[in-house]
This record gives sequence, C-alpha cells and structure tokens, in this order.
Amino acid sequence: MASLIEDYALVGDMRTAALISRTGAVDWLCPGRFDAPAVFAGLLGGPEHGSWTLGPSPAPGTPPPPATRRRYLGNSLVLESEWTTATGVVRVTDFMTRADPGRPGQLVRIAEGIRGRVPMRSELTARYGYGTTRPRVRAEGDRTVLTAGPDALWLDAQPPTFHNDGSMLSEFAIAAGQRLSFTLTWQPSHHAPPPVPDTETVLAATLAFWRTWSARCTYTGPGRDAVIRSLITLKALTYEPTGAVVAAPTTSLPEEIGGVRNWDYRYTWLRDSAFTVGALARNGYVDEARAWRRWLLAAIGHDTENVQIMYGIDGKRDLAETELPHLPGYEASRPVRVGNAAAGQLQLDVVGEVIDALHTARANGLEHCSEAAALQVRLVRVLEKLWQRPDEGIWEVRGPRRHFVHSKVMVWVALDRTIRLIEAGEASGPVERWRTLRDEIHREVCEKGFDTVRNTFTQSYGSTGLDAALLQIPSVGFLPPNDPRVLGTITAVQHELTTGDGFLLRYTTSGDRVGGDGLPGDEGAFLACSFWLVEALAMTGRQDAAGTLFDRLLGLGSDLGLLAEEWDPAAKRQLGNYPQGLSHWAALDAARRLAAGACPRIPAPRSAESAPLAVAAP
Repeated sequence: MASLIEDYALVGDMRTAALISRTGAVDWLCPGRFDAPAVFAGLLGGPEHGSWTLGPSPAPGTPPPPATRRRYLGNSLVLESEWTTATGVVRVTDFMTRADPGRPGQLVRIAEGIRGRVPMRSELTARYGYGTTRPRVRAEGDRTVLTAGPDALWLDAQPPTFHNDGSMLSEFAIAAGQRLSFTLTWQPSHHAPPPVPDTETVLAATLAFWRTWSARCTYTGPGRDAVIRSLITLKALTYEPTGAVVAAPTTSLPEEIGGVRNWDYRYTWLRDSAFTVGALARNGYVDEARAWRRWLLAAIGHDTENVQIMYGIDGKRDLAETELPHLPGYEASRPVRVGNAAAGQLQLDVVGEVIDALHTARANGLEHCSEAAALQVRLVRVLEKLWQRPDEGIWEVRGPRRHFVHSKVMVWVALDRTIRLIEAGEASGPVERWRTLRDEIHREVCEKGFDTVRNTFTQSYGSTGLDAALLQIPSVGFLPPNDPRVLGTITAVQHELTTGDGFLLRYTTSGDRVGGDGLPGDEGAFLACSFWLVEALAMTGRQDAAGTLFDRLLGLGSDLGLLAEEWDPAAKRQLGNYPQGLSHWAALDAARRLAAGACPRIPAPRSAESAPLAVAAP
C-alpha cells in the first residue's frame, strides 16, 4: 500500500516531478512532462504498477524500513534521507537535474555510507502507461535500457544490477565514506544513447541553481523559511518550456479516502496559475510572471469568446476525462482519472483572477505588454456579455449552475483592474461604461448576495449556504475589511464551516447523498480556505488569532513543509493532490498579510443596512 500522502517528498526539474516515500520508494513519476503517462504509478496501486525503492535491505518478509530522518539540503529541492540501522548509518540523496533544452531528464539517487557498513537494496520496476506495459529490457555495456514503444529509460548504476522478473535489482553493502550512484534518464527510444552522467557535477549544479534562485526572494518577514519552501514548491510546479504552472503534479489523490472525489490536477488552471504567479511576483520572481504571461497569450490566442478555465501545459485545449479501471486507486479510492472534464465549465471568476495577476505582476516590476493589455480588454468585453449568467464557480461544481457570489465579485475585480489600466494610459476601452457596470455589479452583489437577517454574504443568490471563498471579499478590495458585512461574513463562515479542530471547509457537503456540488461524499478541511481565514482575521484586527491559526496550519504540513489540498480532521492526515499549489500560494499570501499588520477595526453596527457601501483599494 502507498504511504500517507504527507510522507512523500517532492523532487522535480520544472518539467515533471517525482514523489519519494520515507521508505525510499519513488511511487510517482511521469517522465518528461507532468501530464505524461506515469512509469511509476505505485502511488495509485502497488509496486507492480511501477516503483523504485532504494534503501537499507529489509529483513526477510518485512517491508522496507522508513528513513530515520530526512530534509531538503538548504533552500533547494535536493532531498537527503538517512537511515540508522543496527550496522551503521546510510544517507540517500535524491534530485532531478535541471533539464536544459535538448537535454534529457534525469532522476539521480546517490547512496552514501556515513557510519559502519549497511546492506542496501535497489529494486526498480518500470511500468509504462500508468502501470499497464512491461518494458523490453536489454543491456548496453554496463548500462540498462528499458524500452516500450516511443519511450526509453536508461539506468546507469554503479553497483551491479541484474534483471529479475521484470524488475532491476541491485544488492550491495556500503561502507562509511563510500558514494554509489544510480541515474535514471528518460528520452525518446529512437534517440542515441544519452551521455553517461557525472553525478557529482550535476549535484553541484543543481544545488547552485536552487540556492541562486532562492536568494532572489524579497520577503523578509516572519516565517521566512516556510515562505521560501512554499516558493520553491511553486517553482517546481512550473513547466519551464512554456511558463505554464500545474495545480499539482499528481492525479486522483482523494479528497475523501475511499470516495469518488479524485481528480487530475496536472494541468494549468487559469485561476490557480494566476494565484501562483501573483505570489511569485510579490516575492521577487518577476521572470516567472513574464513566462506565464507569454504562455497565457499563446494558450488563449485571439479566441476570447471561448476561453477555457484550464489548458494543458503546452496550451492544449482537449483535456478529455477518462478513467483507468486497472488501477485500484490510492487506498482503494476510485475511480482514477486522467484528463479533467471541468475544462468545459463556465467559471466567471477566472477572468478576474487572471486580470488581477497581471495587475499584481505589473505593480511588482513586470514591464508593460501591449498584447497582454489588449487581451485584458477583450476579456472584459466578453464578461460584459456573460456576467449575468449562472456558472459552476470557483469550486467547479458538477451540479446545476448558480449565481455564485464569489464569481460576481471576481467579475467586479476584472472590471476594476481594467479600468485602472485604462486610467493609467496603458490600454483603451469604454471606461465610462465599465465604471457604470462595475458599480452595477457591486450593487447587485450587495443586494442579492447578502443575507440581511444573518448579516453575511451567501454562496449564491437566494441561497442560505455559505462559501469560504467569500473571505476574499476584503482582500480583493470589493469591500473594506472593517465593513460590517465583511465582519459578519467572517463570523458566519467561522461558525458554519469550521471543523472540530478549527479549520475550514469550502462549503457543506451531504455525506452519501448527492449534494449541491453534484457529488456524493464528503471531504476534508480545505487548506487554502483556512489560510484565507488567516488573512481575513489579520485584516480585521485579530492579529493574534490570525498568527495562531497560521502556525497551526503550517504544523499540518509534512516534515518537509509540503501541503496537500485538504486536511482530514478525524484521521489527522492530508488529503487530495500533493503538493498543492493553491495551498502554498494561500500560505504565502497569509504570511505577507501577517507581516504587513492589521487594518483598523471598527465595531459592527446592529444592522447590516446601516453599513456604508464603500469600495476599498486592495
């Protein structure tokens, strides 16, 4: 069975990523691209679906032992795992080399004896096509090549390696001071053999890259180490050839163990990638914002009438959703899905998030781009036609469309930021008409999306349900933090959506019945929503409560500082795809909000009707 989600470490090369368990098992790897079919899919099944374990030899009939300790080497994505055994101490260093153009991708694993002499075992079982296809295995001198159709893996191992029933095995002992390496290289099968790697040289180059990149961080507030780890994680989710950003490097890690809420996150959501780019830009990483803007222009093209809410990392539009019945799923959570049908949904909020990210990037040093400004204006022209329609909203419900309040607020954001762009002389458009429309949307949201009896905004017009996304109302500037309606909404969300351990659900679900989101089952506390609560508390003068919640949220992360999408408050474990970019983005924004201090708080009046209809700048 696969490990706990939070027991996995991440290594990557800004093209793909691997997940490595505490036992030294690489249980997830899609060679060459985040969205390629996995060659190690043990995460969603078992070792027979592909895995590579390297660590101390287990006793006969026992599973591989977990590492005694592990860490990333400084501010890098180079993983060190150590095992203390009865005969000594051994360390394994895992990393991916940064794949320059034209250079194949590589996963490097270096075993190093620290003390004594430790028996070791490497077992590599490669299964192409998400665990369906055994490769042809052949020796080329001291090297091994595993081929299936157009794909090839080249294994360079310093210890002797032999083929055993579809797996590559190495059994050896390592003494103090010894370093023995394994390198797995992926490339098309028709290419000439890749160069034999110099593992020590590529290790030094990989460390130098990450240290140089991390040093560009401009954040100097509290929790800087956690901020840098989140930034490194977001960088690892970028697809460097195009500038795209995936939501997570995995598919079908469940939001409920044994449930059906299992989705493929290896694509670029406009919303999630916009959040990521904004966070990177605010912390000194404008190059990534520039690359994403270039990807955005290419992905959307001139077809603003048919903008999708997500695209492939290369801008592909067809992300047809299918199921893989041969995989039993993580802890029997079925189905396992590839592709994502939400790509065809109407989610009005995404244009607001994209435009806000462009606005944030410009405010943090990204140079003006006339093509991006023109795209922004075209997108708002489309929103003029669509904003009064119901949609599926930020949470991609698979039930009936509704007039989601958050969606309307983000349409307001799109108009507001574009009006500012025009006022700055960097674009042209019908600014007076759009000012009028901005005010109209604001009035409608406050009239139709606000429950005056309960003093709270609601999830959708006319509903009684709440939505943690409403916590973004002050942070995007729709209303000031001290507006009584904001204060009432924060209180209501805390009261109605808080789990037993103090973290937030996105919205309420219906157990075994199909709920308002069109799906049966429940889910865990949504980590990004809880970080939004940190921001909301900090903005409304409750700095101590915000800081306490922030520290507790960071404590939910793995020992390496990685966060999944959700937290199971009953089982006390992480849930959902991992690591999740949305969670790390929200942690970054919460940290910056805490470092900035609180806005002045005013007492809430008895009635929401007496509150001023103010509009705050973000």
